[in-house]
Amino acid sequence: MFSPFSLSRPGGVQGQVLGLTNALREIGIDARAYAPCDGPPPEPGVTQLGRSIPVAANGSIAPIAPDPAAQLRVLRALHAERPDIVHLHEPFAIGTNWTVVLATGYPVVATFHAAGHQLYRTFGPMCRWAARRRFRAMIAVSDAARDTVEANLGGPVRVLSNGVDVAKFAKADPWPLRRPAILFAARHEPRKGLGVLLDAFAGLERDADLWVVGLGPETAELQARRMPGVQWLGQIGDAELARRMRAASVYCAPSLHSESFGVVLLEAMSASTPVVASDIGGYREVARDGVEAVLVAPGDPPALRNAMRRVLDDAMLAEQLTGYGRMRADEFSMARLAGEYADVYTEVLARPGRSVR
Repeated sequence: MFSPFSLSRPGGVQGQVLGLTNALREIGIDARAYAPCDGPPPEPGVTQLGRSIPVAANGSIAPIAPDPAAQLRVLRALHAERPDIVHLHEPFAIGTNWTVVLATGYPVVATFHAAGHQLYRTFGPMCRWAARRRFRAMIAVSDAARDTVEANLGGPVRVLSNGVDVAKFAKADPWPLRRPAILFAARHEPRKGLGVLLDAFAGLERDADLWVVGLGPETAELQARRMPGVQWLGQIGDAELARRMRAASVYCAPSLHSESFGVVLLEAMSASTPVVASDIGGYREVARDGVEAVLVAPGDPPALRNAMRRVLDDAMLAEQLTGYGRMRADEFSMARLAGEYADVYTEVLARPGRSVR
């Protein structure tokens, strides 16, 4: 299992790689994760490929390892392990994944997470070659991601939605509360909409705190507003995040665009926390407005403010959202995803003409 992004940094792809690797082991598949790490590997079963450097990509910052030393570690690790399957997440991310594609002959399962990625405009011919000649199965995590892949590479592309560790959030010990809390947890960059959330919170006129988790290029600018009631928590550990998710009165995801799937919404649903989110494609993959979440137009502070007020003020609405949300989260368990990928691996290995190592 290859992540091109550092497993020491929080991120959706990194969380899927670690969670899926562990879930595969639980059903008897010998799985190991390979990735850059900035420091010791975050857990057992991870092979460190070197330190990362931040690179701008798809409206965000990607912590990748494009240096020659990391590529040599890829080749040495594969030579030592000789796996039956190599599973690449975001297969065309610059760095270690391209080394697997270009310099080895292992059967590759490719999982695409991003929707609307600009990479194909620059490297389209090489990507299409890899899709035809090297990939034995192409998976997308959402309909939006599938549409992007099929438009640029052709098909077939199977959709296997991301998974969530439901028990991790459902069983977390709630963080102590002094009053209701709204939680935001994402990188502080324009597309995540934190500035919109702060504008909405400024006029909320409710006795509540806003917990802001994460860091990013907008952190200093947004902190300079010195808004009362906002607690800037920085980077926190997974255990604390699960506890705060479990305790929060509302989880707010005000992203503006470029979200291919709403894993963080499913995490909040697993914690029985009501969700208010932007009405964008990736979030509609997992939540229906007024059923599992309240969805509002992206970039609209008044609409976001009114949605948060509704959830804080209406206990019946909050209870409805959490009830349906928990049922929805159960449909996306990581155990379910591991079983689906096990079927994919079996199909690939049974197919004639697979790549030679």
